[in-house]
Amino acid sequence: MSTPQRIRVVIPCRNEAGYIGPCLLSLVAARVQGVDAEVWVCDGMSDDGTRDEVASLASRHPWIKMVDNPARTTPQAMNLGLRPEGYDVGIILGAHAEVAPDFLLENLALLERHPEAGCVGGVIENVYTDPTSRRIGAAMGHPFGVGSAHFRTGLKEGEVDTVAFGAYRRAVLEEIGYFDERLVRNQDDELNFRLTQAGHKIRLSARIRSRYFVRASYQRLYRQYWQYGFWKVYVNRLHKSITTFRQLVPAAWVAFLLFGGIGALLHPWACSLFVLGVATYLLAALLSAIKAAATLADVPGVLWAFLILHMAYGLGYLQGLWQLVLLRQDPGRSSHRSSR
Repeated sequence: MSTPQRIRVVIPCRNEAGYIGPCLLSLVAARVQGVDAEVWVCDGMSDDGTRDEVASLASRHPWIKMVDNPARTTPQAMNLGLRPEGYDVGIILGAHAEVAPDFLLENLALLERHPEAGCVGGVIENVYTDPTSRRIGAAMGHPFGVGSAHFRTGLKEGEVDTVAFGAYRRAVLEEIGYFDERLVRNQDDELNFRLTQAGHKIRLSARIRSRYFVRASYQRLYRQYWQYGFWKVYVNRLHKSITTFRQLVPAAWVAFLLFGGIGALLHPWACSLFVLGVATYLLAALLSAIKAAATLADVPGVLWAFLILHMAYGLGYLQGLWQLVLLRQDPGRSSHRSSR
């Protein structure tokens, strides 16, 4: 590296016993010679043994630090780690993640190769803890499920509009501001939108590798993606702009089901168009599920995950339009309950 870069890895965490230990050990392996890195675990007052795991590793590796996050929200945890000085590159990492041994080096190398980039990131490999997680992960890793979320699909390298586990230049964060603590979801998308609006780039490289251990259920998936849709509208309202046009697709689909279904009851032509639209969607979903599934036995579960992803996001988005835009209300308390 032409100029040594100090890295701070920030891990928002609450009750992640069994996951936080391997996550930190992967960072121990990645903190190779020539990499000046520290890790801040911003913990939401865990009570399941997480804090003991962190303290044990911190006693052996003084560059691991635990920070209390009594507010217990993700954006506040991120900001607790990023706001204090003492680093040049800040990386946000999930407690369920494990990074490759060259993860830190590859992030620094990509930032050095692209001085125009304010943020870089890589591709996430999902690791499944049970059959349900495997089926949900397959749906979330296929373009039919998540559109152009390239950090999940791995179908594109280069300039993108968002990444997971991003590595941010501190100078850019000081310029554009940190994570918006009003947001339960979409904090990273909102920050990345501000970053690109300020003229900086986001770059994705498959050389930056991490694994994420998926612990999922269909009920949690519905709640999570409903929140994504609802809070995306709040982000749109804040910026008076549509941040990405792919966010409109699930809402348009749900609106088609609602109004198309009503029209189908009133007119034969509308009924024909409605049936054709639903049949086309189901055929595309089935073919995508067959392609995405690891086994034929997984196909129904992947198909179900597709339906949940699109319906939950679309319903959340439409409720956000009604509540946040048309009625000009602020999010209620129930909207702040994270599904994590």
